[in-house]
Amino acid sequence: MALTHLKKSDPQLLKYIQEEAIRQKEGLEMIPSENYTSAAVRECNGSILTNKYSEGYPHKRYYGGNEYIDEIEDLARERAKKLFGVEHVNVQPYSGSPANFAVYVALCQAGDSVMGLSLTEGGHLTHGWSASATGKYFNTALYGVKKDGHVDIDQVWKLAKEHKPKLIWMGATAYMFEYEFDKFADIADSVGAYLAADIAHVAGLVVAGVHMSPVPYAHIVTTTTHKTLRGPRGGMIMVTKRGLEKDPELAKKIDQAVFPGLQGGPHDHQTAAIATALLEASTPEFKKYGAQIVKNAKALAEELKKNGIKLVGNGTENHLLLLDLTNVFGPGGGAFASDAMGVAGITVNKNTIPQEPMSPFYPSGVRLGTPALTSRGVKEKDMKKIGKWIAEAIEAVSDFKMPTEKELRKDYLANFRNEVVKNKKLLAIHKEVKNFARTLYLP
Repeated sequence: MALTHLKKSDPQLLKYIQEEAIRQKEGLEMIPSENYTSAAVRECNGSILTNKYSEGYPHKRYYGGNEYIDEIEDLARERAKKLFGVEHVNVQPYSGSPANFAVYVALCQAGDSVMGLSLTEGGHLTHGWSASATGKYFNTALYGVKKDGHVDIDQVWKLAKEHKPKLIWMGATAYMFEYEFDKFADIADSVGAYLAADIAHVAGLVVAGVHMSPVPYAHIVTTTTHKTLRGPRGGMIMVTKRGLEKDPELAKKIDQAVFPGLQGGPHDHQTAAIATALLEASTPEFKKYGAQIVKNAKALAEELKKNGIKLVGNGTENHLLLLDLTNVFGPGGGAFASDAMGVAGITVNKNTIPQEPMSPFYPSGVRLGTPALTSRGVKEKDMKKIGKWIAEAIEAVSDFKMPTEKELRKDYLANFRNEVVKNKKLLAIHKEVKNFARTLYLP
């Protein structure tokens, strides 16, 4: 977009936007929850629809002038229903976390028992972690993963029998295997629990047919719309046929939890952008895109292993890799690696690893993925080059070790960050990365 009006009205803000555009063009975005939208999605997000207020649901609004907004939301809902094969969809959640919390509001009372994957084992805050409202208002039993990185299904069975949860979450934010929806369905049925699948990370892979769909197994499916689905930042809640068979009022409960339970008027520009993204996701080209994401992730995993990088699970089955860097830095080295890669022009995020030996504030791993780079046209041969750059960046700062004394860590990390931006090896890698990134397509 030309941003000609912003140039006149707010040149200071325009400068920051332009600088961010250059950063995205000249760097390699490898945070697995980030992606590039199409121009059509961005046009919807910046459209005149942002002016409208439309509290309520289509054809049942509390405000006038919503005849076209109703058509847009209906279109988004129908496209989602067809794409995922579900009975009911709510496209109004502002993002993934509000969507997940709406599920609690619809199904649970404060103090009810719920289950989800522990944050430090790869789960999401909203699956019951103590720092989240979902961990404060509900009795949470968190399951973990085994040494090989797979969810410990035996532990899930044990916790379900012990706690008799009202709600069980499947899904994760740092999990490199295909989710075993069928096994969770058996567990939920055995205790009469609602089963919710959070597919925020893999929704696009499900649509592309390269990941198992949760729809035949879950009662409720939640997702963001911006990760592998490549849409705007938003959320959806879907109710399956299985969900309505368990509870005929489930769709109504979900809608009432979103509005008026948690939100006011929806973001109509966001709804339109979701509708466009869903149309794009229904194409044969998108299926090829989803398949390429996984191919790229597998190629990257092999190259990293060749260069001595340890991976949780020894690889990946989806879009995401989790690097276990304890053999390089000892406990707590995720920040060293992620900051070093940042200086080298590769954007990732530090992350806890299973059985994390350090605090979540100083995690021992790095999480990275391939959706955004795949959107830019990167293929397997390119991932080999990128894998070598990642390994070289980690090696360049491998002498740093997080202090065991808590009171020393803040200053040590600050000193590291002052030094790392001057590291000649990292700056040399950054030059190569920039030259490569400039050749890539930018949606």
